[in-house]
Parts: sequence; structure tokens; C-alpha cells
Amino acid sequence: MTHLLPVYARSKYTFIRGEGVYLYDKGDRRFLDFASGIAVNSMGHCHPHLVKALQEQAAKLWHVSNLYKIDGLEEFATRVTSATTFAHYAFFCNSGAEAVECGMKMIRKYHDETGNPNKFRIITFEGAFHGRTLGTISAAKKEKLMKGFEPAADGFDQVEWGSLEAVKRVICSDTGGILIEPVQGEGGIRPATKEFLQGLRKLCDDNGLLLMFDEVQCGMGRTGKFFAHEWAGVNPDIVSSAKGIGSGFPLGACLSTKKVGDAMHAGSHGSTYAGNPLAVAVGNAVMDLMLAPGFLDGVVEMGDLIMDKLQALKAKYPDIIADVRGVGLMLGIKMQPKYESKDAVEALRERGLLTVYAADNVFRIVPPLILTKAEAQEGLEIIDSYLKTL
Repeated sequence: MTHLLPVYARSKYTFIRGEGVYLYDKGDRRFLDFASGIAVNSMGHCHPHLVKALQEQAAKLWHVSNLYKIDGLEEFATRVTSATTFAHYAFFCNSGAEAVECGMKMIRKYHDETGNPNKFRIITFEGAFHGRTLGTISAAKKEKLMKGFEPAADGFDQVEWGSLEAVKRVICSDTGGILIEPVQGEGGIRPATKEFLQGLRKLCDDNGLLLMFDEVQCGMGRTGKFFAHEWAGVNPDIVSSAKGIGSGFPLGACLSTKKVGDAMHAGSHGSTYAGNPLAVAVGNAVMDLMLAPGFLDGVVEMGDLIMDKLQALKAKYPDIIADVRGVGLMLGIKMQPKYESKDAVEALRERGLLTVYAADNVFRIVPPLILTKAEAQEGLEIIDSYLKTL
């Protein structure tokens, strides 16, 4: 009998330690981790630099709340915002859903402060995933997320993925912003085109809207840029981030331009644990590694290598693989209809490779960003051997 709330369909595996890109179970069996805790462990498991930073901070101070200045927090905010092409302000929180909620509140608050309190509606896209709060599941409008939690929160208009015309049709006098993942993760590893993101920026500029990118999964180096939207040369007004920013430590961030952030005043948002000393120490340690010269170039190199190999596997097994997609180290294999990607995830686990299921019959390949060529080849050989059995 379990006393855990039954909200997870957990697998049978229990991991007790990790090192680099590998996890080990109770029997000390080694698994190559191409899941990264759902694209979280950007620096792998137990990276010495992160462990040292956390241990040193844990021996000094854990929590004081934001009633006081927090050592290292301003430095962390400066490093994160300076690494972007747009951000002036950073609000640190504890999860991706919190970061998205903060951004959605910013959209409303900005328009209220600028004399347009009616502009509260946000345009979102089919296939999206933004978190599991009432606000974020209302934004995503997925039946499996909303079932039993109706009615949905008002203020969201969902349109077809990739269609500027669909966006234009729903813009009205109450529209305040657009919220989109530059690369959908849960939705099946679907990158938005450069033209589409540029078109959204123009629509926002032409209609006085704010453009918000949900980069909880695709940001923080995952695609080979600090944020995925940089590939399109588009500057947003707001970005939500989490997952890789803490490499496994609960940490999120909502970033904004100066004009948007200036609308937020003392008391307009907050969190008891936000930017606590432990999170700041780990976040700064992640920045040490991610901002090091050549780090993101390495992500691009590994991503290109794996994508080339996946394309070769698609050509080798055309009756099994319908498509390969993604950018950097955020990749996906879409199975042909007669095969289930969920079955592939389980079969690969049995073979010692961890991957992640996504929508559209896709399984994700999202390894730590520190992956080496040898480790990439090891994972690809496991995938090849599995496909051969089919």
C-alpha cells in the first residue's frame, strides 16, 4: 500500500545514484540517460562543480526569504539576463509552471498599467504544454489535462500550430499577448519555423501585443543557443525558463524586457522560496559551465551528429520510423502508426537506454548537454539494435 497520491504511472525502475550521463539502479546496473529527468539534468548527474557549490552553500545558509537581500542573487540575475538578447529583469522561482504563470501575469499587469486593463486574453497553440496549474492547463486546453478540472480559466484563445492566418483571425481588442514554445516538447518535438516566429513578432508589434516564449524545456542551451528563439533572430518581451537552469535543483526564471518589468511593483508577485541561497548557488554554478567558451558549440556539434545518425536510421528502417525532428539535443523519433512510441520507451529502458515519451507517437532524445561522441554512439547503437528487432 502506498501513501503517495496516485498521480504518476511510475516505471519499475529505482535509481539510487548517478554520474555524468549514467544512472545506476539498486542492483548497480548502469543506464545511459537520454531522458535527463525530462530535459532537466543539463550538466548530467552529480557534476563535481555543482555538487561543490551546493555542499558549500548548504553548510552556510539555506533560506532567509525575500524580506532580505540574498547573496549572489543579483549576480545570478545579471548573468542570466546578460546572456540573452532581450532581457533586463529576472524573477526566480521554483518550477516551470511558476515561471509561465509569472509571465502570464506580466502580460495582464503590463496592459493594466498602460491603460488597457481589457487586454487580458492570450493566444496559445494546439499541442502546447505549459504546466499543471489551473492557469497553465487552461492555456494548453488539452482534454487529458483539463478533464475533471473544468471550468477552464478564461482568457485563452487556442489556434492551429504554425498558422499566422489563424492567429490573425482571433486577435481582438481584448488580446494582450501571444504565448508559444519555440520548440514544443510534450507536443512531440515540433520546432516552430523561423518565419513563423518572426511573423508572430510582427503581429505583436502591429497590434500592441506582448510576445511570450515558453522555453522551460527548449531553453538553457538545449538547442545549442542559450534560448531557442535566438535561432529565429526574434526578441520576445517575456521568456519563462526552468529545467536546465538548475540541472536538477528546483529552479525557474521569468525574464522580461525593461518596459514589461517596470509594470511590476513591490507586492505584485512573489514566492516564499524564490531565489533562495541554495538555488542561487546551483544556478550560478550552472552558468559557470554553460557560459564557458565553446560549451554551446559543443551542444550544436553533438546535436548535428545524432541527427545525422537518426536520419540514417530513418532511411534504414522506413517502415518503423516516420520522422526524425528537433534541434540541438532536443530530438525526437516519430514512429509509424503500427508502432507505439510508449512501447519503444519501455523496450529501450530494458536495453539500458532511458528516453521520454511525447505526443504525436514520438519518443524524445534529450541527453545531458555534456554528452560525448562515444556516449552518443552508445545510445544510437542501442536504438539501432532495438529497431532491428522490429
